[in-house]
Amino acid sequence: MGKVHSYRVPNISCGHCVKRITGVLESMGVTDFEVSLEEKRILSGTPLGEEVIQALEEAGYPVTP
Repeated sequence: MGKVHSYRVPNISCGHCVKRITGVLESMGVTDFEVSLEEKRILSGTPLGEEVIQALEEAGYPVTP
């Protein structure tokens, strides 16, 4: 991962959340990312598009930069 884009996801609280977020990101074609339960963040090698952010919000995980 070169430049890292960090997104705060305050609703991450367990391993299930990480799996759910991972599933949403993968289904949207995002491949270069890490979901951190400890930091409550998504770290991505590319900026997350508006559609991806919307899909995460619809899944119950609002995202802030």
